[in-house]
Amino acid sequence: MSIENWNDGTTQALELFNRLPFKFFLRMAINFLAVLVLFRAVYYPRYRNRENVFTYFIFNTLIFFITYLLNRVDMSMGAAFGLFAIFSMLRYRTENISAKDMTYLFIAISLGLINAISKGGWDEFVLINALVIGITAFLESNLLIRKETSQTILYDNIVIIKPENRTELLLDLEKRMGRKINQISLGDVDFLHDSISIKITYFE
Repeated sequence: MSIENWNDGTTQALELFNRLPFKFFLRMAINFLAVLVLFRAVYYPRYRNRENVFTYFIFNTLIFFITYLLNRVDMSMGAAFGLFAIFSMLRYRTENISAKDMTYLFIAISLGLINAISKGGWDEFVLINALVIGITAFLESNLLIRKETSQTILYDNIVIIKPENRTELLLDLEKRMGRKINQISLGDVDFLHDSISIKITYFE
């Protein structure tokens, strides 16, 4: 490629960039900050899944860009949302992901759509994004419902698994786990190796 062609291409790119309205960059900034706060401050500290954070960011960004461009055509919010909801599900049609991860994916899609084609002012965008982040953080906290975690362990003392020894079993499990256990559920017993699988539930 010659220097002249390179300069022409750069000039055309700059002209295209300059034609983008200020509101596009404002919307993009609000969208990016909202997603950054949501997934870096709310999602990642709890689930520590870097791959999902990357995926949510990319989905949100692409949906924001494409929806903003399609908004130049006569397209309703419902049509745009349906289009990209279907598009996003294609990536996960064979993946076994949790309901919580699907919910965060839905939030990423929703923020991209709202910030791309809503007709309100910048203050309205900020308020809506802040509400989404605030409600999500509140529901993830222990203020409304204490968060329970379940775990299945292999227990090696089947002598005390009888119903009359339930209190002794619970105390032994709490001593070994170092946690206050709320509920236990006995699973398969292996008499050959003197072990049993036990599902325990405790508050984080």
